[in-house]
Order: sequence, then C-alpha cells, then structure tokens
Amino acid sequence: MNKEQKQAIAFVVIEILKSRFDSFPNTATISRNAPFHKAFLQAFSKNFEALNLNMDASITISSWIHGLNTTLGQSFFEKTAQIVSGGQKRAFKDRKIYSNQVNTISNIMIDLKNGTQKPNVAREESLLMNNSNGNLTVAQNFVADCIFEEKDRIVVIELKSVRPNSGQIHDEKQKILSAKAVLKQLYPNKIISYYFGFPFDPLSDTETGCDKQRFMNSVIEFSKFCDAKEILISSELWDFLSGQEHTMEDILKIIRDISTVDFNDKFDFISSHNYLNNVERYRDVVLSWNIYNEIEIINNFENLLTLSNTNKTVDRNIHSSPFNQDGTYNIRRYNNLKKFITIN
Repeated sequence: MNKEQKQAIAFVVIEILKSRFDSFPNTATISRNAPFHKAFLQAFSKNFEALNLNMDASITISSWIHGLNTTLGQSFFEKTAQIVSGGQKRAFKDRKIYSNQVNTISNIMIDLKNGTQKPNVAREESLLMNNSNGNLTVAQNFVADCIFEEKDRIVVIELKSVRPNSGQIHDEKQKILSAKAVLKQLYPNKIISYYFGFPFDPLSDTETGCDKQRFMNSVIEFSKFCDAKEILISSELWDFLSGQEHTMEDILKIIRDISTVDFNDKFDFISSHNYLNNVERYRDVVLSWNIYNEIEIINNFENLLTLSNTNKTVDRNIHSSPFNQDGTYNIRRYNNLKKFITIN
C-alpha cells in the first residue's frame, strides 16, 4: 500500500477508536436496566461466579462489543476495501433487465434449491447472457459495497462480516444474479465479476489464513447456492482488492500501531495546542499512526510558525486541532496549510 492508502485507513481506525472509547461503559452505565437479560442469565449465576464475572458488567460490555462488531461490518471493512481497491460504494435503483433474464434467474435458483444443478459461475453467467432478450423490466435494487472498474471488467464485492444463514445465502445469490444482468446492461463490453467477500476466516488457526471449503461447509447450504469461485476470504480478499500480497497483514499493523493502551493520551496530545511545545513527540505519534499530512506540516513547522506572525490563515490553522472531537481528521486545516508547505 502507498502512503495515501495507509493514511486513509489510519483515519478510519482513529475515528472508530475515538467513538468506541467515548462510548465505553463506566460506573454510571454499568448497571443499565436489562430485566429480561438478567432473568435468563440468573440460571448461569454460578458460571459467572466461577469465571469471576459481574453479571451487570458482562451485559453492558456485550452490548458495547456488539456495537463494535456493527461498526466494523458497516464502516471499517467497507471503507478499507474501497481505500485499498480504489473502489466506491454505489447504489443501483430502478435499473432494467430483460424479462427472459428474470425467468432465467428464477430457474437457476429453483435448480440450485432442488439440487438438480450445482453452483457454477460460468454456467449461470452463460444462461444470463444467452437470455438477454424479451421486454425490459425493472430489476431488483441493490447496493455494491465496493465496486471498481478495470480495463476489461467490472468488479463488485459484497462484503459480509459474519457468516450468513441459509435464507440469506439464497436471497443474496438471487440478488447477485440480477445485479450481474443489470451491470452487463450498463457495461456491455466488460466482464462482470461479482464476489462475496469475507474479511477474515473465523475458523482459521491463523489470523490471516483461511480454509475456503471448511468455511463454506460451516454455513448451511452455502455450497448449495455458491460456487467457491465467487467467494473471497481473509487475506485472499484483501490481496485481491489491493492487487498486492500481504495486504491483510499491513492493515492489521496499521490498526495495532494506533490501537494501543495509550491511544486516548496520544489523541488528546495531538488534538491539543500543547503539540506546539513538543514537536518531536508530535512527530513520533503521527509517524507511528501513518498520518503523513501532519508529517509534512512538522517538516515545515518552523517556516509555518514564522509565517503565522504575518499571515492570518496560517496563524489560525497552525493553532487549530488536527482532529475534530468525533475523531475525524480536520482536512480543511491541512488543505489551508498545504498552500504554504514545501514538500522535500
């Protein structure tokens, strides 16, 4: 990954960490009312005692972790996939496909459900293309989590942060078949590649490894509806998105470099005006966090300080916080200072 990609991922990581720190349970929220949870968990009170766990705290922490899982699934994985691939999220509404393709999709799904045909990407796409005729009709709406264009093809990734159930797999496969027909209408001269993307393999013995067949077998009816060729898992997914090896390892390193026990202290330091008095510490933090915009500013710090004596734009921005309270990067500040920066 290049510096711009690393920095963009770092910004997402910082924003998520700041949000999760701000919402982390404290003594005031640890005993929130959850009568139904407590009623059920009372049966496990001895198990909690054996593990030296507080029931109220466990309920609250589990809710917080659920929020983190949601954030990863709805924000981090999507944004990171778009960053490393150069892709974007895009909605397709009220697009049209041929009526014969609608019937073809229905027949494909019936065959897969009944087991009369095994999933086969090449066969299914051939059927769709051979039935590109009839009246045009409105297709199923869909959102591409990450879509990007190459010289000869359009690539779409449907990101899944958890293993889907059989009903979801059926519906997702039907949606993908319809989406392929829509995209072929929009890009008739391009190959359409549509994948399920799983950011990690929860069954793997290593954090970046995967066993695709074992993973597919762990989900009821996954292999019934999906061809292994339309699934990307763990490092396979991230390397495919970036076009480079070891991308997942690079992403994990960015997270770990930022997600340390002193994250809040470092964030408060670089967000305050105190950084003006300790430039070297500031340099160390932003360098370890891959914030290359701020390294440019630090490398021109003395010149910017001198300019701030006579230039109001520099004065106001050099004294502004690099980060907003919600953890988002203050890109306007950087853009205002960039005009006065000499890149070495």
